[in-house]
Amino acid sequence: MTDTTLTPQKLAPPGRGRRDRKAAELETRTRAAGERLARYSSLPGSQVLQDVRVTAQGLRHDEAAHRLERHGANVVAHERAPRWFTQLAKAFVNPFIAVLVALDLVMLWQWLRAAGDEPFDPGIAILATMVLVSGALRFWQEYRSGRSAAALRALVTTTTAVQRRAGRGERPTTVEIPMDQVVPGDIVRLAAGDLVPADLRLLTAKDLMVGQAALSGESLPVAKADTRTHDYGQSSTTDPVEADNLCLMGTTVTSGTATGVVVATGSDTYFGSMAGSLVGERPQTSFDTGVRKVSFLLIRFMLVMVPVVFAVNGFTKGDWDEAFMFALAVAVGLTPEMLPMVVTTNLARGAVAMSRRKVVVKRLNAIQNLGAMDVLCTDKTGTLTEDRIVLDRYLDVRGQEDTEVLEHAYLNAHFQTGLRNLMDQAVIDRVLEAEEVVVDARFTMVDEIPFDFARRRMSVVLNRNSLAAAPEPGEHIMITKGAVEEVLALCTHMTDRGQRVELTDELRREVTRTAEDHNRQGLRVLAVATRTLPAERTVYTVADEAELTLIGFLAFLDPPKADAAQALQALADKGVTVKVVTGDNELVAARVCADVGIDVGEVVTGTRIDRLDDDELRALVRTTTLFAKTNPVQKARIVRALQAEGHTVGFLGDGINDAVALRDADVGISVDTAVDIAKESADIILLEKDLMVLEQGVEQGRTTFGNTIKYIKMTASSNFGNVFSVLVASAFIPFQPMLAIHLLVQNLAYDISQLATPWDRMDPDYLRKPRTWDAKGIARFMLCVGPISSVFDITTFLVMWHVFGADSEAHQTLFQSGWFVEGLLSQTLVVHMIRTRRIPFVQSRASAPVLVMTALVMAFGVFLPFSPLAHALSMEPLPMAYFPWLIGILLTYCALTQVVKTWYIRRFSTWL
Repeated sequence: MTDTTLTPQKLAPPGRGRRDRKAAELETRTRAAGERLARYSSLPGSQVLQDVRVTAQGLRHDEAAHRLERHGANVVAHERAPRWFTQLAKAFVNPFIAVLVALDLVMLWQWLRAAGDEPFDPGIAILATMVLVSGALRFWQEYRSGRSAAALRALVTTTTAVQRRAGRGERPTTVEIPMDQVVPGDIVRLAAGDLVPADLRLLTAKDLMVGQAALSGESLPVAKADTRTHDYGQSSTTDPVEADNLCLMGTTVTSGTATGVVVATGSDTYFGSMAGSLVGERPQTSFDTGVRKVSFLLIRFMLVMVPVVFAVNGFTKGDWDEAFMFALAVAVGLTPEMLPMVVTTNLARGAVAMSRRKVVVKRLNAIQNLGAMDVLCTDKTGTLTEDRIVLDRYLDVRGQEDTEVLEHAYLNAHFQTGLRNLMDQAVIDRVLEAEEVVVDARFTMVDEIPFDFARRRMSVVLNRNSLAAAPEPGEHIMITKGAVEEVLALCTHMTDRGQRVELTDELRREVTRTAEDHNRQGLRVLAVATRTLPAERTVYTVADEAELTLIGFLAFLDPPKADAAQALQALADKGVTVKVVTGDNELVAARVCADVGIDVGEVVTGTRIDRLDDDELRALVRTTTLFAKTNPVQKARIVRALQAEGHTVGFLGDGINDAVALRDADVGISVDTAVDIAKESADIILLEKDLMVLEQGVEQGRTTFGNTIKYIKMTASSNFGNVFSVLVASAFIPFQPMLAIHLLVQNLAYDISQLATPWDRMDPDYLRKPRTWDAKGIARFMLCVGPISSVFDITTFLVMWHVFGADSEAHQTLFQSGWFVEGLLSQTLVVHMIRTRRIPFVQSRASAPVLVMTALVMAFGVFLPFSPLAHALSMEPLPMAYFPWLIGILLTYCALTQVVKTWYIRRFSTWL
């Protein structure tokens, strides 16, 4: 017999990535939990009680204690923030920090070998400081953000009402217990406002409405079966969320009452089956992949160039110890040692800027991912919509607006004595917003026939007061409101253009089409009907809901946010495509998308996604904008399919059903009102569910990335040019063109000038497109732009050699001082050339901090040979005749760089 059981091994066999195995594990666990719940749904209530070994009287206290010990607390697995020391250690895990630590250790070893002969090398302390500051900045920002996110969680203990007995033969009593102490077999009592504490099979239910948005994404509460009279189980369902005799952990009761038996707690619940797969190492994001590629590109470049410098110096000078120290200094110079610090400072500054816009950044890397994001997957409810139900239209039987329909609907909602549902409140709110003087003063309540889920309607019977002109004295009016098919079945007449006419079969089909047309527009439609009765009694029953006259329809929706269309257009202008991934039905979702200007095209449902393999899904996500009726596994598959297509994907969600996709996305975005598991899975938490805030975050992310890439390209190209110049000079000059200490000081001064980079501004045209790491582009930039500086370094060599006579070892200090000043000034000045694709100082000017820092470093470079430190650094003052040459070299350097920049942009259509 063939084993058809789905396991993680079958869904993701050996050889697939860890992420695929985690996804397969999630799908297996969720499917198993769903099948188990579907079985309970299909069984009679009495059989379910037998299966969980409990009676309708409830568990005894000792039985509950035993089950709590056996099954554990009713809590789901969730990601805990790492201890501070673990977080601190992880802050230093970075390839460049590893290179810097290695170089620092080599320099320390060299100094210890010659400790008696040489003073302490300041380079050792400088490198150690860079490492410490970079790691400490990252640690502090992430630790602080983690604490802020934790503070958003409501610090309350939630309790639930369960029915338990003191012992055998004792009468059951209802007791309030903490939710984490609920056990399988507990009989739970639910009322309006309660959070469902575990997965329940309903035993009794009256007028029960449950909000399942956190699990399904559906904005309206759903009705559960009335199981008081018979309970034979419902037909088998594959989706426990759709079962009308189940209530699942994480959902909320909006109206009605019920009792249910707990069939699963903690990690065994449908919710818990998802949460268990969300703990552990997070998948690699585009930021992690990009940084790793760029890091190893620069490290490979260093590993190639440093041995070449060492060999050339060793063979040409014959002093291998000196050649080793010089090569070590070149290695330090080639290493963009400030990269971890610049990246962290950039990200931290971005986090601070976003916090002012009511955004909590939990993971710093998410800021760059936000800037790189080119696809945003978002739920509909509360993001594109206001997450509330409003009365959109009140229509006569022909589909035309009719205030009489609104008036009767208001009377029905106003006079009912039961708990008003969301649509009743929407009718009342609509009348109050219009500030209309409504007719309730002209009527008094006679009786009502309450809503129940079998009839799906409710009626009020009113008496017209003497103030009102009644058609005939002594008559009552019944106003019935409810589901279209149920109300229509009771109607014999309808009001058409003010006239009461018989509802023929043809007219019945016409009014049904009117209701269906509005349903297809994504509206929830109710019918309103009336009946005039003799005022002979004050008690009415369901039997009196007959021979009704249909007067019209009410159409409700969750309205789109006023600024949603504007925000979507702003994201589109920034190159971000928005895809809607919702658990709600396709008609409602398509209507909302159309209202906010999203071109929907073909709507794809979760059922169809389940029939597709990964390659087919990848092809589908390229062209699909709206995915409806999707479950958590399907949402995560959509995210992974988009990533496989090369997109950087953001996911905005707030429900339990969004947690997996939030974790798998490159940047997971949630809100402070989200369920805890969604906030734990997210990288960024919005204190306001506002797409305009998100658009500002995208811009901040691109600014952060742009300033980071500036530093990398400036440093990589300058370093490449310097090494090329060192190789040329080492081959043809009989002495070191620059001492190791000169390289270290020059490098340190340049790095200090780069500390202002995070405060620089980006050109507006750079911010219009998503930006991602491009290791090949950096290598190409380094090879094209780097040698420009070598041309002018070699020009400086020739000037120092032929013009100022620094052509022997006796004059090497002058030569080295001249190249030090030119090298530092050109390296610092080129910051302004590289930071923009425009003409610097004319079309684009750096921010004040960058201007000040670069000016100070250039002044420091000119002053150093004349300073008291010159002798200690083996430098000497430069002749005044040197400076006209220097100015000419620097101006020519800037001009040539601008020419190369123009060619490069024309050739490769990119700069930064």
